[in-house]
Amino acid sequence: MKFRRPPRFRLADSAQQVVGGFLLAGPFVVTEEVWDLATNMSLLQALITICLVAVIGYATLYKADTTRDPDVERDVAGVPIRFLSLLCVSFGSVLILALLFDAPDTFLETNQLSAEGLLVTFKAVSVGSVFSVVGAATADSVFSK
Repeated sequence: MKFRRPPRFRLADSAQQVVGGFLLAGPFVVTEEVWDLATNMSLLQALITICLVAVIGYATLYKADTTRDPDVERDVAGVPIRFLSLLCVSFGSVLILALLFDAPDTFLETNQLSAEGLLVTFKAVSVGSVFSVVGAATADSVFSK
């Protein structure tokens, strides 16, 4: 019986995730419709969207790519580092671009630092992350071979 070593998570994998995450996050950060959706979403809908991002990311990393086994990867508190990195990149890329492009001030009628502005930005980031996670996970899976 021949044992295969699981692919190690490297800094290059995070870099690939960042490229994919930013690539697909950009168009959604600067779309007024996303900010309108976020304004009208409930907090529960945003939290469910965040769960959807996690499910999409996990499925892409570990179910679509059968060469990876989350049980043998390095982890933090039982959560694979690759998956944690993916989530940080997915949400982080959207947040960074939103702030860099000044999207909250552009699309919100309220002050972005008010409680309402922060909540809408949180919800907009959750929406944009649905697309960012697809790019980040795909880039990680395609280029890690």
